Amino acid sequence: MTAKEVLDLNVKKRKRRLLTVLAITLLVVAGFLAKPAIHLVRTASRDLDETAGPPPGYVDDASRLNQTKVAEVWEIPVDGKDPEGQLAELLARARAEGRRVSIAGARHSMGGHTIYPGGIIVNMLSWNRMELDESRNILKVQAGAIWKDIIEYLDQRGRSVAVMQSNNSFSVGGSISVNCHGWQFDRPPIASTVESFRLMQADGTVVRCSRTENQELFSLALGGYGLFGIILDAELRVVLNERYRLEQYVVPVDQSLATFDSKIKDQPGVQMVYARMSIVPDRLLQEVIVNAFFRDPGREIPPLTERGVAKLRRAVFRGSVESDYGKELRWSLETRLQPLLAGKIFSRNQLLNEGVELFQNRSANSTDILHEYFVPRHRVMGFVEAMRRIITKHGANLLNVTVRAVNEDTDTFLRYADQPMIAFVMLFVQETTEAGERGMKALTRDLINAAIQHEGRYYLPYRLHATPEQFYRAYPQGRKFFDQKRKYDPTELFQNIFYIKYGNMSEQTSSATARPEAGKVALESQ
Repeated sequence: MTAKEVLDLNVKKRKRRLLTVLAITLLVVAGFLAKPAIHLVRTASRDLDETAGPPPGYVDDASRLNQTKVAEVWEIPVDGKDPEGQLAELLARARAEGRRVSIAGARHSMGGHTIYPGGIIVNMLSWNRMELDESRNILKVQAGAIWKDIIEYLDQRGRSVAVMQSNNSFSVGGSISVNCHGWQFDRPPIASTVESFRLMQADGTVVRCSRTENQELFSLALGGYGLFGIILDAELRVVLNERYRLEQYVVPVDQSLATFDSKIKDQPGVQMVYARMSIVPDRLLQEVIVNAFFRDPGREIPPLTERGVAKLRRAVFRGSVESDYGKELRWSLETRLQPLLAGKIFSRNQLLNEGVELFQNRSANSTDILHEYFVPRHRVMGFVEAMRRIITKHGANLLNVTVRAVNEDTDTFLRYADQPMIAFVMLFVQETTEAGERGMKALTRDLINAAIQHEGRYYLPYRLHATPEQFYRAYPQGRKFFDQKRKYDPTELFQNIFYIKYGNMSEQTSSATARPEAGKVALESQ
């Protein structure tokens, strides 16, 4: 055999070895990827929209558990003559007919806060004009405007929202009526950004409310759940849209506060912060991924585009609904792969511009239910232990826990942040059955008790599972709040199911018996 033949033979052997190694590697990679790929493909193929709106004459909210018959849904005639005058006439007609009035926007509350059985619902969504005073950085916006449209409007003018929820699907009026908060760093709730608003009262008169004008009404209607009148428009302080850089830390839960203190809190340029806790059953709430966004000046601000890999993110999220494997896969992807896919440079507006539709439940047999609890920092670890014990005890199907810091609220009367608080935002899957509702009620009451025991409170826009006794323990100012409601609205024109449950106990029985059309699950929640 010649030297050339020997060389050719050695080359062929090396090629065969290389191909063998490559084939084995590909088989290993394929085996590793096969299970998650099959899981995600199966999830996506089953992810059909089975939801349907309520029948004519009925309304519901984001819970899909409050289907209730109403007398009328009234749309503001924005193209008609004197729409505010027509709205005042509607209120006069409601008083004459003995009807109650509720105010609705995007209907993302979950406890009937936008509904009164047999009442008139004022739909604010068409009332959505806006105008920016660039010299003052003040946005004047009508209450029906949706944050998605506001973000797009402000983005074109180099501005951004100062404080809002983490999703863009809500209305301005709804957000300030529940006094929402977000993951904007070192900020109180949204009320802190409200310069003034105009409020139509029960007699049809319109008053301007601010920190210097009608101060008491200003404090009551912000976070007042539509019980003091109809917020027509508001002046909101806005900020610059900027370029941000993401930094992430995955740590055990008992190191999370120390990580925040050392890596984030006192660093220059930090603007937005949130954490997400592990929901993997065998490591429930034991790990945390902390996300911090810092100013990254001097370079181009990314344009307002949709955040990437939306379909994959939805499949990963919905794939964790009924599967421990799906929860494990999701946590692995969120802590390792997603930051690489989504990138680390964003504009502020990009971060705010995501709708609830991306992750929402589309099943006819279940719904996603939000909870939120606020505790002071020094009680956080005790509350986390209590959450872990309670969630495990009830066998609850937990989808998400996001953690945010909220500064003290000095503006609203029915405040949840009477001191700096740590907020735990939880999302559970609930079957849309009476058994599912009973289980969620028991879980909620245990979690509320735990929050109260840890010097905290629960958030009011969600399911009305708290007992009246729990409500008044969490919000001892509640009795005066409802007394003030009757002072400003003596005929109690503005009502909703939230008010029936906690504010007007004399109406609770009569209203429940007068609304046989309401769904069984909605009645069960009262």
